[in-house]
Amino acid sequence: MAKKKDKITSRQMFDDDIEIVPNVIALGDIQDNDTFDKNSLPSEIPVLSLKNTVLFPKVTLPITVSRERSKRLIESVEGSNKLLAVVSQRKAEIVEPSQKDLFNIGVLAKIVRSFELPNNSIMVVLQAIKRIEIQKYTQEEPFFIGLPKVAKKEEFNNAPRFKKLVASVKELSLEIIEESNLPAEAGFAIKNIKGDKQLLNFVCTNMNAPVEDKQRLLEIVDLENRANEALVELSKDYQSAIIRTEIQDKVKDGIDDQQREYFLNQQLKTIQDELGGNPNSQEIDIMKSRAKSKKWTKDIADTFDKEINRLARTNPQMAEYHVQRTYLETLLDLPFGEYSKDNYDLKRASKILQSDHFGLEKVKERILEHLAVLKLKGNMKAPIICLYGPPGVGKTSLGRSIAKALNRKYIRMSLGGLRDEAEVKGHRKTYIGAMPGRIVQNLKKVKSANPVFVLDEIDKISKDAHGDPSSTMLEVLDPEQNFEFQDNYLDVPFDLSSVMFIATANSISSIQPALRDRMEMIEISGYTLEEKIEIGKRHLLPKQLAEHGLKKNQIKLNKKQWQYIIESYTSESGVRGLDKVTAKVVRQVAKLYALENVLKDNISMEDLKKFLGTPIFDKDLSEDNKVAGVVTGLAWTQVGGDILSIESSFSKGTGKISMTGNLGDVMKESVQIAFNYIKSNANKLGIKHEWLVKNDFYIHVPEGAVPKDGPSAGITMLTSLISLLKQKRVKANLAMTGEITLRGKVLPVGGIKEKILAAKRAGITEIILCYKNKKDIEDIDDRYISGLTFHYVKQMEEVIDIAVTNVDVVDKKEIFEA
Repeated sequence: MAKKKDKITSRQMFDDDIEIVPNVIALGDIQDNDTFDKNSLPSEIPVLSLKNTVLFPKVTLPITVSRERSKRLIESVEGSNKLLAVVSQRKAEIVEPSQKDLFNIGVLAKIVRSFELPNNSIMVVLQAIKRIEIQKYTQEEPFFIGLPKVAKKEEFNNAPRFKKLVASVKELSLEIIEESNLPAEAGFAIKNIKGDKQLLNFVCTNMNAPVEDKQRLLEIVDLENRANEALVELSKDYQSAIIRTEIQDKVKDGIDDQQREYFLNQQLKTIQDELGGNPNSQEIDIMKSRAKSKKWTKDIADTFDKEINRLARTNPQMAEYHVQRTYLETLLDLPFGEYSKDNYDLKRASKILQSDHFGLEKVKERILEHLAVLKLKGNMKAPIICLYGPPGVGKTSLGRSIAKALNRKYIRMSLGGLRDEAEVKGHRKTYIGAMPGRIVQNLKKVKSANPVFVLDEIDKISKDAHGDPSSTMLEVLDPEQNFEFQDNYLDVPFDLSSVMFIATANSISSIQPALRDRMEMIEISGYTLEEKIEIGKRHLLPKQLAEHGLKKNQIKLNKKQWQYIIESYTSESGVRGLDKVTAKVVRQVAKLYALENVLKDNISMEDLKKFLGTPIFDKDLSEDNKVAGVVTGLAWTQVGGDILSIESSFSKGTGKISMTGNLGDVMKESVQIAFNYIKSNANKLGIKHEWLVKNDFYIHVPEGAVPKDGPSAGITMLTSLISLLKQKRVKANLAMTGEITLRGKVLPVGGIKEKILAAKRAGITEIILCYKNKKDIEDIDDRYISGLTFHYVKQMEEVIDIAVTNVDVVDKKEIFEA
């Protein structure tokens, strides 16, 4: 029997198919017409197909017709009192069935009544007469026409037995109607049908069974067997109805909010299916479709299949469903095997690098080398480059230019303050709120497996109880490991070997040694005055003009003005401070233009001083040599090179030496080494030993608030003490840098370029260096060191001979008398 839950909705009724009209079971009975034989059949007959039911003889049934082929058939038959054949489709989902999609056994019927519905469908009341068989179809368009023959006559051998079987069918049908809470009209119709044969066919037409089972009943000739089979189907339906009722009764009293939500969701699912399908199922289908186009290895594909099958079995209302879906979406979004095409035009790459950055020749040359190898070989493991140097020299922006030159995607990931290793390798997906590491997240955003990936401030990674991120970076930055990088969240390998990692750092001393060993270190030292002037002209001023709404070349600064700005308002190795001062000048001009509507493009030096105010920095000049013990040293700072004046003096005492000026331990040790060297070699140096034990000595490094440390002031400290003890002047316009040992050897130091630039700014003309630092001078462009004389030394005696003159300051006998 048709259950209440299986009633056809309005959407079903008006679909482009043949459907049973809801709430109508039968519209009357017909007389037995056993006298109808094969001679009464026409030679050809129109054939109407039913989608989801089977019509039995002696039953009247209303249906709706909405398919164009079926409408044409009804219009042809209607009003002519013609007969038609009614057969069922093998598969209900077929919209336009062909001959092979129809069952051969059906019924002969005639149209009792028909009328049009508002939705352009036709309601037709069919009256079934007799079983027939369609032997062959002669046409399909404009509707089906077939050759019919009367099927074998239905009969029964034992009338009492058949009558009892039909009575059982009737009784069981009424119980199902009652158990399923179907409308009372259904039971009323069954009770009032006359004739056992017609009652059986009526129940078979309306029972809740698949079309295939109903068709099997229609094809049974022996009515007793048909009644038996009908009882079997009705028994199944009755048992289902009882179980359903029992479950509903048990759940009714104990249902809680969660169960109520579940049932509502099930109802929602049914509604969604009616409206076109379950969105969760559609989402899974979309994921499977996307997975077909992914370039995965077999292991990753197997992992995806396993996880998506688990998702399909998970209740969408459970938290695990959303965790699983997010994981699968991450897998699908990652660019496995998806690479952007490199541009191997070396001339174009060189032009881009030159236009974006002034100077930095070493870095540009290294990038062009990499591009040349790629062009020749086709593929290679991407290098791990670390650009280190002071702030503002263009390390980070250089990464963007490299990406532009290679025609790759660009990623910048700041590592400053990173202290949790999960930031790099992600969390296990079993944790609440788990997500992949930032490496994988960034690759997902750019959708490319070979971007230029800038790891900014790698020297500022910290560590705490959550782990050591710098150790985690070892796997990321090792070309021998990162081809199968394991993110904790993904739990499948991802190939990072094609990613071009570029790390940046201010100082390499704080980078973990093992991590530093995996990278190719390229130093970017500070810019010279000449380079800063060119950068200001070519890059900074045009950029600030564009950002402040002024046109290109509306403000012009000459070389002298740029030099004044750099020396008076900036003190740095890079150009970040220069950029800010340039912006201030442009803002002042823009303000004047806004107030007076007059643009002053030619700025005088007086205008410049007015715009910028009092100079912040005085030009560093070397101290004069009129006083013994005053020596100019060279130092390296985070913002570049600087000159360092060292002073020494003495007083009556017991041979102690004191140091002031906020010195670090290494610099204090340099003073002790220098003093011990003098004590050990007093006779050779022409210094009386009693002078060393009957006087106290003091060394001071000015700007005492600024911390100072490092070994590079060793020869400067020694020269200062020798000058003091000999009371001889130090050569004018001379500076020096180098480490010393107790034996008087001079050792090389770093930061030579920055120190040389600082010396030139201070008016120094001669510089003393260790002979091993000669290679550093050879790397500097000749135009930046023109006018400087370099003295390369191995021993302290050479330093003393060069630096300390024979000119006495005062009578040393008077000073150092016992």
